[in-house]
Amino acid sequence: MGIIRNQYMGRTFIEPSESIRNMGVRLKLNVNRALIKGKRVILVDDSVVRGTTSRKIKDMILEAGAAEVHFRIASPPTAWPCFYGVDTPERSKLLAATMSEDEMRDWIGVDSLKFISLDGLYRAAGEANGRDASSPQYCDACFSGEYPVAPSDKIEEGFQMKAAE
Repeated sequence: MGIIRNQYMGRTFIEPSESIRNMGVRLKLNVNRALIKGKRVILVDDSVVRGTTSRKIKDMILEAGAAEVHFRIASPPTAWPCFYGVDTPERSKLLAATMSEDEMRDWIGVDSLKFISLDGLYRAAGEANGRDASSPQYCDACFSGEYPVAPSDKIEEGFQMKAAE
């Protein structure tokens, strides 16, 4: 195993400040230099929210001597905040809300970055035909911007939902 995860550390993206998130990544993950040095490394992660964790992991892998670092993300880009229980930051702080996939790749500093598509995520969850926009089976607002219920407290603050296509 090229990266060893400390099972006692929680999620780092929900920490309140970037310095705490950075420290959390270093405490959560340890790189096995003997297995990484000189290798082309492909990292699979569940999501990219702010990109802080991704950049730190990439730095750790390169410091261990990796020749290349590639990211594959098991969710579509998170471009919209969640108001239904997941603690995501305001939209302007979400990397995918302000950058294209190529811009995110360059900002994180990896050789390649690819996300699963929204249809691909639905197919992976057992929906053979992908996402049915007329009656989605799951809430995908953080990926699509289509909220099943308007977040009324946010409407008062001027939050604009994405118009259904």
